[in-house]
Amino acid sequence: MVSRSQTEASTDGSTDPKLERNKRNVLAFYEAGINNKDFETASKLIGDRYVQHNPLIADGAEGFERRVEFIKRTFPDLRAEVKNIFAEGDFVIGHVHGVRVPGQRGTAIVDIFRLDEDGKLVEHWDVMQDIPEEAENENGMF
Repeated sequence: MVSRSQTEASTDGSTDPKLERNKRNVLAFYEAGINNKDFETASKLIGDRYVQHNPLIADGAEGFERRVEFIKRTFPDLRAEVKNIFAEGDFVIGHVHGVRVPGQRGTAIVDIFRLDEDGKLVEHWDVMQDIPEEAENENGMF
């Protein structure tokens, strides 16, 4: 699911266990909630209060549950492939290739999550851009 990971290193060269835990939790959230459409498992990673900034999804675990049900009905084969993941402080950022229907080019997505002290997701923002058929450069979106 993840092709590359950016790891926050401390001054002694070791990785920060809290940042690594937060990245693992976000990756598990993608896998359970988006790829497997398994709200019950994904909900264990959501904090008591989940603030949603995507205007198409309601706040709270209930809002995410409704989104998962919508995805199950409308795009049962939807997949999210995390291309890069970054963590700093209480934030995790995923650079994601989302494909609603196999064979389509899909969407380039940047998800920003804020996590609480226990590593639970408590806030989410996203920015999405369709992958065009033709580009003015050969750099790609990932």
